[in-house]
Amino acid sequence: MLAIRLPEEIEARLDNLAKRTGRSKTFYAREAILEHLEKLEDIYLAEQVMRRLQSGEERTSPLDEVEVRLGLAD
Repeated sequence: MLAIRLPEEIEARLDNLAKRTGRSKTFYAREAILEHLEKLEDIYLAEQVMRRLQSGEERTSPLDEVEVRLGLAD
């Protein structure tokens, strides 16, 4: 269960959308959270990789090197 307070303007927009479409405010709030959550997860994971690259814990490899290693080079 999650309870959130929204600014009046956003609450009104959400209410208006729900009334116009016949869907619930909960439906739209859930959809918005799910879409944004995926973006936040992607950003968080990318930041973790960037920190590892910058610290030297992880390195990148050029495509041609990877192809040779995997036996895919022409």
